[in-house]
Order: sequence, then structure tokens, then C-alpha cells
Amino acid sequence: MIVPDNIKVVNMSLGTAPISSYKDDPICNAVRKLVDSGVVVVAAAGNNGKDANGQKIYGAIHCPGNEPSAITVGASNSYGSDPRNDDSITTYSSRGPTRSISVDDSGVKHYDNLIKPDLVAPGNKIVSAEAANNKLVNEFPQLETHNYSTTNMKLMYLSGTSMSTPMVAGAAALLLEANSKLTPNMVKMVLMYTAQPLAGYNTLDQGAGQLNIAGAVSLGKIVKTDVLPGLLGPSFGSAFLTQSAPAPETSISGSNFPWAQGLILNHATITGKDLITKYQVSYGKGYLLGDGVVEGLTTQNLNSSMWTKPGLFLGGYLMKSDGTPLGGGSIFMSNVLLLGDGYALGDGYALGDGYALGDGYALGDGYALGDDCQLGDDGPGME
Repeated sequence: MIVPDNIKVVNMSLGTAPISSYKDDPICNAVRKLVDSGVVVVAAAGNNGKDANGQKIYGAIHCPGNEPSAITVGASNSYGSDPRNDDSITTYSSRGPTRSISVDDSGVKHYDNLIKPDLVAPGNKIVSAEAANNKLVNEFPQLETHNYSTTNMKLMYLSGTSMSTPMVAGAAALLLEANSKLTPNMVKMVLMYTAQPLAGYNTLDQGAGQLNIAGAVSLGKIVKTDVLPGLLGPSFGSAFLTQSAPAPETSISGSNFPWAQGLILNHATITGKDLITKYQVSYGKGYLLGDGVVEGLTTQNLNSSMWTKPGLFLGGYLMKSDGTPLGGGSIFMSNVLLLGDGYALGDGYALGDGYALGDGYALGDGYALGDDCQLGDDGPGME
């Protein structure tokens, strides 16, 4: 795919039902071509995180958010405050795993079941400019803020992962401004590694955690500028940063929080300081981060030709809902039983059909997905 040199980031605040596997879906294929050509693609997770009764559900990631090369973004709620210690995941934000399917010659369905979203960003009651003759405001006048002093400067609220996605797209642009040599995989890695895990939500709710632009830029700007492999580029496992790695924590408005210090791959997580201290083959243009894992029916192993060993550690489990950072060891659900009706003990609903978590358990069979209001508000004081 030939892309103009001045296009570095594509925001996709859109989505459709993920019917076909990402391997066959034309929109996902187009996203992959963009990423392989060097463009960062950021996609909305969707707004189907609860059913018609308001019950939290899993497995409703939209297309092209189900494409593994995209940075898939869910919605968090900042409650209009600067401190980040009260932030949460909105009830409507679509949760993983992805449920797009392929059907083999025997008629058996195979679900992609990728761990998504990759991270979350503020997406509830986001205030922005209101276009003239705005159709949404005409239909829903309560969306207008009325906080303006002149008639030609109107503002409005909108909620949804379509609002969260440009937050991350903008962060990607800032990263590329700080270091133009970053590949799409490096941008994705930096954003996830520096994300803020939110307490009370597991990996299928929030991915690596909430967007942390300050931390991401601080890390991205010290990545070496000769990171592309070649005659003058780095060798596999060579130093990735120009200086010592920064402390894996950030302070914003008096709130201190740790970084996730880990990445989400297709069906697993990976942790270890070597993610940011050593050059990994998986970061190169044209690769997929998840391809660095060799998957069996019940086991997963790091591909040593794409990841350094033993400095990195593969986890087949999901973050517990206490929001403990990915950088731990006991924080993944190694013995959670998942019942056939879609309930996961201790963490609400979970969908499956053979999605192995690495501990031998597979997620239960389906749960009907309900509709959701695209303009819904969320959280105390936001109704």
C-alpha cells in the first residue's frame, strides 16, 4: 500500500459488527496494510459493554478493533477531574475477547478470541467544538454545554469509544513528534507499557490500562533514533534506549501511579524490562507483535527469533480485577474457573469457546449481546 509521507497516524472512530475473522475481513486487511506500510492505526473498541438490562458483558469488540495490528481503544471515565485515582472504565465500553469467527470445511466455528482492547482513554462526556446545524444536537439538545460566550463558539458533550480513540491517536502523533523513527509496533508498545492499570478492572475490561501521555512521551523520546534494522541499525537484543530506563511511574495532579510494564499480545501478555531496554525483532515494521508467540493447543512459548530470552516472561493469564499492574507475577488469574453459561467466578461475564488462558481452562460458551446507547453517560454525577 502506498501512503503519502505526511500521513503517520490514522484514527478510526467507527465500527461494525465483527462477523468474519480479522484474517478475512476487508476492513481489517486494509488496516494491516496501513500498519505494515508504517502508519499507526488507532481503532475504537465499540460501545457494547453492557446488555439491554445494564449487565456487564464481554466479547463485543467492534471491527476493525478486532484487528491485532490496530491499537484498539476502550473508554474510561475521568469524572471531569484532573486527579487520576478516581478514574474508572465506562459501563458501555466494549470488552474482549474478540468474537469474530472463521468456519472450517467441516462447518466448525473458530473464534479469534484476541485479548482486546489494548488500552483505554477518557471517553465520557468529552467536551469539544459543536459544528453548525449539528444533527446530534438537534436530536439530543441536552448534549449542548451552553458554556460559551459568543454565538459562533458552541460546545457539546459526546460519550463513547469514538471519543477515546482520538485521544490515543493524538498521543501517537506526539510520540512521533518526539521521535519520528518509531515504528507502529514501537508506538503501540510504548503506549501499553506506560499505561495506568485501573483498580477494579481486568485485562479484558481495560487492556494494559489507561492512556498515560506524559509517561509515553518520556519513554518514547529516549528510544534510539537508529532503531530500524539494517547496516547502521541495531542488532537483535542491543540497547534500545539512549539512557537508563525511567522509573516506571508517573505523577499527575498529585496522583502517583505505576506503569503497566507489560504488553498484550494475541492471546497472552508479556512482561520484563527488556521490552524497553533491548531491541526486539517484533518491533520492526511489517511484523505483528503477537507473531512473537508460538501457540499450541494448551501452551504458548516465546519465539526466540523475535524476543530476547530469558529477559522476558510470557503470561497466559489475565489481570485480576484489583488492577494490579502487569509487571507482577501473581497478578494473573491462574486458577479462575469459567462456567459454561458465560460467568467467570469473581470477575463477571466472560465469553469463550476454546479460548485457552494458558492454565488449561477454556472460556465458557456464548452470552447474547445486547444493544447499547451510543450517547450514554456513565458514573456518578454524569447522568
